[in-house]
Amino acid sequence: MATKRHAPQTTDIKPKRPKFTLPEAHIPTTHKDGSLFVTGAGDFGQLGLGSDILEKTRFALVPIKEEIVDVCAGGMHTVCLTKEGKVLTFGCNDEGALGRNTSDKDDSEFVPDSVELPGKVIQISAGDSHTAALLENGKVYAWGTFRDSHGNMGLTPKGNEKFPYLILADHTVVKIASGADHLVFLTNFGDIFTCGCAEQGQLGRTTERGSSRHARSGGGKDQLAKLLLPNLISTSPRLKLKFDDIWAGTYATFAKVATKNDIYVFGLNNYNQLGLKSLTPQYKPTLSQQFSKHTWMSISCAQHHTLGLDNDGKIYVIGRKEYGRLGLGKDCEDATELTEISSMSTKKIISISCGSATSFAVTNEGILYGWGMGTVGQLGTGEDEDCYDPTIIKSKQLADKKVFRVSSGGQHTVVLALTTNNNNKIIDN
Repeated sequence: MATKRHAPQTTDIKPKRPKFTLPEAHIPTTHKDGSLFVTGAGDFGQLGLGSDILEKTRFALVPIKEEIVDVCAGGMHTVCLTKEGKVLTFGCNDEGALGRNTSDKDDSEFVPDSVELPGKVIQISAGDSHTAALLENGKVYAWGTFRDSHGNMGLTPKGNEKFPYLILADHTVVKIASGADHLVFLTNFGDIFTCGCAEQGQLGRTTERGSSRHARSGGGKDQLAKLLLPNLISTSPRLKLKFDDIWAGTYATFAKVATKNDIYVFGLNNYNQLGLKSLTPQYKPTLSQQFSKHTWMSISCAQHHTLGLDNDGKIYVIGRKEYGRLGLGKDCEDATELTEISSMSTKKIISISCGSATSFAVTNEGILYGWGMGTVGQLGTGEDEDCYDPTIIKSKQLADKKVFRVSSGGQHTVVLALTTNNNNKIIDN
């Protein structure tokens, strides 16, 4: 009887593909600490100068004892990160954006004070009525609320959160970004989660019909929960996309593919601010050929225009021209493609920011430039006139300072600056 033949054993088993991991992301460096200066509207305390000062047309020093390493200007509030990893807030607290009790003392919204958090904070972000903080252990706490065209949405399905609330608890986050009314999370596995208002497509995970809290699919609290509870953005499974950087605009989101220059965008594009030819809102992540042409250090997007800072320190702009926000001169047209600001071409830029209709850039020499709408002093020029070209921003209190960070909000602007030393030190990036 013939013996049975057995198939030869093979050890050539294809190993499992290792899971993509992202140990860290590009967040603002915090190895420098400086003095905080503010300008613009302060009627809700967002200047931090006390209840007697409701507007400044030039930058003024905020008397804070703590060493500040980062700052974010929200819609009507300001958030600071200290060297020790603590968060200070001041400004409008009607919906909890300050994350602390301001009812126990008169005018406490007008004075910087700390937020209680369970660990060291390494990054902060701020929207119109919300604030978020990323802790060094990868956990994110948020407070305040989101809003849409129907009014207050709440921060969670339970409503507003007046104090820090642990969000996306089961994931390790390496970077956060805030739009006006949405929040974006980048995890250590290169995934992107979003929550908040979706009406302009900024969450990147709804259809146009499903972007409203009153959408028929689900409806009521169930539909609202779908928007307020963080969930993954919608990308094609066959592309197997992983990301290593994120930025949020007022009504938009930008996401960089890991190890590539490819930039996916979603949200409002009515003035080409996403770098797409179609002017319709983008509800799903779409590759932007315009933004994928460059390697970006930072992208800052406001309502209708976007600034981009590449790794060579060059600054580009795209979008709406009104009020001079593009910095391309009074007679320029809307920029439908990314355009380098020629008057800044010889400068090396280290920090950029867009306000509602303003733009700012900081050079490696510590010089602050601003342009756009100046109606309430948010440019810091001392006037209420609009600027159509990048203009050096000067004030007595900034005279001996080197600016290294800028953030522009609804109608106010904040900067961090170092005192000039005897060696006339140039700021490193």
